[in-house]
Amino acid sequence: MLRVIGRVLVVAMLALTPVVTVSTPGFADGGIGKVKCDKQNPQPGCDVDVGTPARPGNGGGNGGGTGGRGGDGKCRNPEGAEIPCQRNGGWAGADGCYYKPADLSPTMIENMGGQPAGEGGWYEKVCYGADGQATTGLGGPVWIAGAPPAVSPEILARQARAKLRLPDVTIRMNPPGDQLVNLPIWLALDPSSWKTQSATASVPGVSVTATARPVMVSWAMGDGTTKTCDGPGTAWTPGTDPAKASPDCGHVYRRSSAGAAGGTYTVTVTVTWEVSWAGAGQSGTVPGMTTTGQVQTQVQESQAVVR
Repeated sequence: MLRVIGRVLVVAMLALTPVVTVSTPGFADGGIGKVKCDKQNPQPGCDVDVGTPARPGNGGGNGGGTGGRGGDGKCRNPEGAEIPCQRNGGWAGADGCYYKPADLSPTMIENMGGQPAGEGGWYEKVCYGADGQATTGLGGPVWIAGAPPAVSPEILARQARAKLRLPDVTIRMNPPGDQLVNLPIWLALDPSSWKTQSATASVPGVSVTATARPVMVSWAMGDGTTKTCDGPGTAWTPGTDPAKASPDCGHVYRRSSAGAAGGTYTVTVTVTWEVSWAGAGQSGTVPGMTTTGQVQTQVQESQAVVR
C-alpha cells in the first residue's frame, strides 16, 4: 500500500455545518500515514493495487469493492467499474468522486467553521451519477490535511508509468534468410527497440517523471530452447565469417523446422524493462514492464561446412 502525505481528512460541510474529522492510521513519527482506499478515506488518486501488465496499457485491474487507481494505470469506482482518472479538472478519489483545488474566500472559510489548523488544502468534491449528471458529494468543499502535494509523488509515479509508450520489438536474426542446422545465428534487436523511454504526470505544484530502461531480453527459439541476454545483441554484418558465433547473444539450431507447424519455428522475444521515477524531491521504483515480439524462421537440414 502506498504512503501518502497527511494523517487527517477533514470534510467541510455546507456553510454553518460543523467540520468532521476522520483519522487514519499513522506511523510513530507522525509525518506520514498509511491511507486505505475506501469510501471513508477518498484521498484523491489513492492507489489500490499494483499490477504488472504484460504489455504497456494491458494490465489487469484491481478487483471490485475498492476505488482509486490500480497498478494498470486505470481508475475505478468503489464497485470496480473503470472511470476517467480526471474529469473537469478534478482527480478521481477512492470513493469515485473527483477532487480539485478550491479557491475559497475568507468569508466562505469562516462560514464553514474557520481554517483548520496545520498544513493542507481545500478541494472541490464533485460526484457523478450513473446518468453522468454531476452532484456535490457530502455538501461541498473538503479539507485535506498534510503538506502539499495532496496527491503523493508515488501516485503520480504510477500515472506516469501508465503513460509510458514502449517501442515495438523488432527482431534481427542473422545471417538473413532461412537458417541452417549447426550454423551459428546472431540474435539482435533493432536499436529502436532498446531505448530508454520517459513519461511525466503532473498536478498543480508537482510533476513526476517515470523512466523505463530495458535491462534483459529473453529469446524463446521455438525448438524448446531459451536464451537470455543482458543486452540487445550484436547485429551480424556482411563480410563476417558465417561460422563465427555472436559475441554476446546467439543460438545454434540442432534440428530443422520441418516437423514444426507450418514448417517454421516461432521465435518469441520478451524485453524486460525496469521503471524508476523522480519528482518532488523524491525518487523510487514502480513495477516493471515487458514488451514482446515474434518472428517465423525456417531452419533447413543442411550441414554447415567450414573450410
